Amino acid sequence: MKYDYLIVGSGLFGVTFAYLAKQKGKRCLVIDKRSHLGGNIYCENIEGINVHKYGAHIFHTSNKQVWDFVNSIVEFNRYTNSPVANYKGKLYNLPFNMNTFYQMWGVTTPDEAMAKIEEQKAEAVAKMNADGVTEPRNLEEQAKTLIGTDIYESLIKGYTEKQWGRKCIELPAFIIKRLPVRLVFDNNYFNDKYQGIPIGGYNKLIDGLLDGVETRTGVDFSTLKGTWHDIADKLVYTGAIDEYFDYCYGKLEYRTVRFETEVLDTANYQGNAVVNYTEREVPYTRVIEHKHFEMFGQEVYNCPKTVISKEYSTEWQQGMEPYYPVNDQRNNELAEKYREKAKNNKDVIFGGRLAEYKYYDMAPIIEQVFEIFNNK
Repeated sequence: MKYDYLIVGSGLFGVTFAYLAKQKGKRCLVIDKRSHLGGNIYCENIEGINVHKYGAHIFHTSNKQVWDFVNSIVEFNRYTNSPVANYKGKLYNLPFNMNTFYQMWGVTTPDEAMAKIEEQKAEAVAKMNADGVTEPRNLEEQAKTLIGTDIYESLIKGYTEKQWGRKCIELPAFIIKRLPVRLVFDNNYFNDKYQGIPIGGYNKLIDGLLDGVETRTGVDFSTLKGTWHDIADKLVYTGAIDEYFDYCYGKLEYRTVRFETEVLDTANYQGNAVVNYTEREVPYTRVIEHKHFEMFGQEVYNCPKTVISKEYSTEWQQGMEPYYPVNDQRNNELAEKYREKAKNNKDVIFGGRLAEYKYYDMAPIIEQVFEIFNNK
């Protein structure tokens, strides 16, 4: 059977493309080297809880077309992302807002909070100027000139160093060009108009998008690379772009995440879906309690057990799952060379996080596929 599209990867880009292509009467085959469909948004059901196997995924967007689209496949719930930071046993609300500033300094008004921030920012700038420096040279200096020393030392430094595996003074300033500062009591992490989790988990979304589409799991594209033209007229590739081109310019670098998942004999472990551990001495970056993505209020206690995942950030090595592009100068220049080479492959569509070497939230991935079909 000859297909119109062979789609490599069953993550959100691939399955959205398959859905829209099918709507236009195209025949698609979706393959994935994993044993399951869904890419990194795949959920594993443990003790009746949908566990985000590859890390927490919260859908958020201000694009009504995208929100209506995903809700036409599966209804989304009311989950609002409001993470908490744990620094040496003390809890702070995120993102930085009036709750955070009250917890940090005891200030109760926006003017008091802003005065404290400006005071500490001025101290950081003065220290730089005393060293004969006018522009931040690294992430630490950049952060201190944006938010001051107290917030930086407690809530940014340790977490960032664990994420990147490097000291903040060794990281470029551009990584943290701006920091959200809200002078209101608002713990909602996102500014988007819509956010939530599919009721029943992300597998419901994947299954709905792939309804009627042929799929094969456990298939590595490398075994088909030389013969895919015999299978389909066009290729949709969502894997690593450097791998597609046999690393001809060199290998791109990533950070990756390792998860330690536990089932606990308690109904409610931490009272929140996401708790960041911001001190350097705690080896993991955060703890996810998965039931809080879909269970609210008293409903939490209807399920007697809970599932948590501790996340450990580490350097990526061949064979590991690549998560976050390392957006330094070397990797950005290398990625751009691969992107230019990709433009010459007119029968291949490169899309998604790995194929573009860009970090994407979920909604922009769907927007990107919409744009492809709008331009056809």
